[in-house]
Amino acid sequence: MLLDRPLLRRLFHLGALATRGMTLGVRGAAIDAQGRVCLVRHTYVPGWHLPGGGVEVGESAVAAMLREFREEAEIIVGPGRGLVDSGQGLRLHGFYHNEAAAGRDHVALYVATAFRVAGPKPADREIAECGFFPLDALPAGTTRATQARLTEIRDGTPPAARW
Repeated sequence: MLLDRPLLRRLFHLGALATRGMTLGVRGAAIDAQGRVCLVRHTYVPGWHLPGGGVEVGESAVAAMLREFREEAEIIVGPGRGLVDSGQGLRLHGFYHNEAAAGRDHVALYVATAFRVAGPKPADREIAECGFFPLDALPAGTTRATQARLTEIRDGTPPAARW
């Protein structure tokens, strides 16, 4: 994929800045009853990350998080067995400034308080791998920011200002 090159990734982010002025993304922590968190490995950036992505024009952050959970991990958020579009089952953990992605990026981090997995997530053009991992045994290559956010959630500490 073209976005696997750092220069092209940077140009993509600069293009988003030119059209949006500020970028807004979402990430989500889905922790199952066994204390395992869902992480994804993308095809275009190294490391293991929480599922998430950009909020599209005209889309709410909650709607973006529901979409990203489904697209990247086959996770359906909600207290019942069906899809819940209202965002019931999501809790906002924190809002972060992500200086590493052009300095004007912000990330809303949600915790899925009720969810189910629709089925295994097959690899595709965006997601190379998806899995659930114990919080105390994250896979090698889990990003620093992902580890820090999971520590905040696990320990109940306030969110940091920066991603």
